[in-house]
Amino acid sequence: MVNIKPLDPGFPIQQQLDIEAGPVVLVNLFTVDPDDQDAMVEAWRADALWMKKQPGYISTQLHKAVGGSSMYLNYAIWGSVADFKAAFSNPEFQNALGHYPSSAVTAPHLFEKIAVPNCCVA
Repeated sequence: MVNIKPLDPGFPIQQQLDIEAGPVVLVNLFTVDPDDQDAMVEAWRADALWMKKQPGYISTQLHKAVGGSSMYLNYAIWGSVADFKAAFSNPEFQNALGHYPSSAVTAPHLFEKIAVPNCCVA
């Protein structure tokens, strides 16, 4: 079972799920023992395939840290916090978290795009 820890202890994912916003980007950092990397990627793959079928899902991408690190970063784009909450809270998804290796730790957080003049648009 994956251990969920807050990326921002002052505002953990459970509190974020009640915010009305969208679209949003889920940023999720994973750490895992080096020997469990293949199992972690396979568990993530199964989750991603399930999430792709959920309303409001837009896209996802997994990244691996360079070098010998066993840290991964996933980002997923959702139409709204409500869409993500429905998928994340689904009992089928929650039960699937048991497929992650016991060394896996995840730190999810939701973000919104912001406008920065001359750099990026909201």
